[in-house]
Amino acid sequence: MDSILVKGGGELNGEIPIAGAKNACLTLMPATLLSEEPLTLTNAPRLSDIKTMTALLQSLGAEVTSLQGGKVLAMSSHDINNHKADYEIVRKMRASILVLGPMLARDGHAEVSLPGGCAIGARPVDLHLKGLEAMGAELDLRDGYVHAKATGGLKGGVVDFPFVSVGATENILMAATLAKGTTVINNAAREPEIVDLAECLIRMGAAISGHGTSTITVEGKDRLNGATHPVVTDRIELGTYMLVPAITGGSIELIGGRMSLVTAFAEKLAETGVEIEETQRGLRVSRKNGRVSAVDVKTEPFPGFPTDLQAQMMALLCTANGTSVLEETIFENRFMHAPELIRMGAQIDVQGGLAKVTGVERLKGAPVMATDLRASVSLILAGLAAEGETQVNRVYHLDRGYERVEEKLAACSASITRINGQ
Repeated sequence: MDSILVKGGGELNGEIPIAGAKNACLTLMPATLLSEEPLTLTNAPRLSDIKTMTALLQSLGAEVTSLQGGKVLAMSSHDINNHKADYEIVRKMRASILVLGPMLARDGHAEVSLPGGCAIGARPVDLHLKGLEAMGAELDLRDGYVHAKATGGLKGGVVDFPFVSVGATENILMAATLAKGTTVINNAAREPEIVDLAECLIRMGAAISGHGTSTITVEGKDRLNGATHPVVTDRIELGTYMLVPAITGGSIELIGGRMSLVTAFAEKLAETGVEIEETQRGLRVSRKNGRVSAVDVKTEPFPGFPTDLQAQMMALLCTANGTSVLEETIFENRFMHAPELIRMGAQIDVQGGLAKVTGVERLKGAPVMATDLRASVSLILAGLAAEGETQVNRVYHLDRGYERVEEKLAACSASITRINGQ
């Protein structure tokens, strides 16, 4: 397996282009299953998860062509000849469950393996299934697969989520576009990726209102057409790279960044003493006056502080002046990076969903192991600020969500190299 070697110690300055959003693109790609006409996505990120979703769609009979070095995905589902999403592909990535709603809505039947992904919590698919049942689907879970059918097609209904689920909102939203009648989704997720999906579906001819709020209404259509849609900027990559100058010192401009995508995170980062300003090309983040200040962080659904930036923020707070408390409310196993940061000299006490972080003046380089996608990049951030060398092992997680990390950081004078494994 590959590893990444980081030598810390210096300020970083320069600019970093922000890619299209992984979580948006992985949601937009299954939307091709809703139409026989082509769907083209621009500003696509070049990630291993995108390759996995490509393989899944192709296994169902869709055509997926990567253009312009992977930045454009041209897709066509005019001939879906397989309705079984196989375990060998689905186990690699949770977003695979998002083919269930579109296939069921279009053809009235689907068989999808229960998904895999990062081991950061249970993340069950119950809400996806209950939502589809509210629209008339008949579901049977056996042998690790969801066997779904909707004889006569899905019907509009009221879907009440007991708590906010991004994935379930996406699955039901796509399914509802071809259902007969009106579907109302209550307690819907409000993330920018949801809004981006809705705007793509509207381009395809769907009738959707309320996206970006907690109640989404969808008027079902008989068919959808093709479209071309740009993938929204990746707010998690944006937030991650905003932390680079915060933890190393220096000043970096994030090309394509928008404050509206990371408002809660940016407000918390500013509380630490980091400067953030909007520019014509994006956002500029700078730290010039010594160590950052400790702050308390609580993860919440959008528009709150993102759980996907908690690990990276913890890396910064390991070097803060004072004691911070991080509360994780979304996933129960999302402090697995803490023991690795402790190996680097961090002072962290984890008690259930709370992590108490007492900042130290300097972290020390050490060999560490990535446990999931966001944890892996948090260890790279820590390595950039540490004294000596840090070797981050098992970085296959990293490649699922960040494109060309070494190249982007090296352009800002970071000493970072990939060591190719066997």
